[in-house]
Amino acid sequence: MSSTRAPGVSLRRLRQHGTTAVFILPAVLTLAVLLLYPFFYGIYISFFRTNLVNKWKYVGLDNYVRAFTDPTMYASLLVTLKFTVFVVLGHFVLGIGLALLLNKEIRGRTFFRAVLVLPWLFPEVVVANLWKFIFNATSGLFNSALMAVGLLSEPMSWLGSVDYALGCVIFVCIWKGYPLVMIQILAGLQSISHDLYEAAIIDGANRRQSFRYVTLPGLRPTLIVTLILDTVWWFKHVTMIWMLTNGGPGSVTNTISIEIYKQAFEYQNQYGYSAALAVIVFLICVVIGVLQRKVLTRDE
Repeated sequence: MSSTRAPGVSLRRLRQHGTTAVFILPAVLTLAVLLLYPFFYGIYISFFRTNLVNKWKYVGLDNYVRAFTDPTMYASLLVTLKFTVFVVLGHFVLGIGLALLLNKEIRGRTFFRAVLVLPWLFPEVVVANLWKFIFNATSGLFNSALMAVGLLSEPMSWLGSVDYALGCVIFVCIWKGYPLVMIQILAGLQSISHDLYEAAIIDGANRRQSFRYVTLPGLRPTLIVTLILDTVWWFKHVTMIWMLTNGGPGSVTNTISIEIYKQAFEYQNQYGYSAALAVIVFLICVVIGVLQRKVLTRDE
């Protein structure tokens, strides 16, 4: 009897798999067109000197050799490292502090949650233009406020200053990105059982010890994922830096992503070299993610 039902069962399973494939296919095609094709095409053109239209000269690994012997790339990587470290550090200090505060039973907690998440909801172009206006040398609100209280005697070009441009960009990016960390940490805090805190209090733990032995271990998975995502995102960030300073003044805010943009769109026939830099940045981001995960999970 089982042998007579086998073809029917197989046909039913085949139909089920076919139905599943039909629903999955649009997502797979979308990913292939929007992600996989540009990714592999970028790797492909990194082996050429080309204008992407009618000039294609195969140069092998010359673009990569040029990249690793180019002082500009190393200078851009150094700026990127400074930018990423301070931005991510600011996100975590501000995000964890606000998450701990919003996790308490305070009056107006819902309102503050809604307000504090607003910077993340605004488009990056809007945020960049807003702060560019605030830091404007002639009509900016920042200069007006400092001059009103006597801290400045004359207007200052903050985004045009070699000493302050990078700091201003870092500040704006911290303001823009901290809500993501805050939301992630807040969700992690709310997933920790109150029974653990009660057990710690019974064992004689104070508030600092409860944070160290209950809160931090409970947040560990959330911290790992958030740190990796935040680091990779801001390491390759370009939009707000370009909108605020165009990588200037000089090369003070010229991160590696800005350098890639300039090589592709400001210099003639440098698409291949720009693609090679992009591949290098991708590999660096992969290494950052792997190293962070290994370091943060080695004690588990």
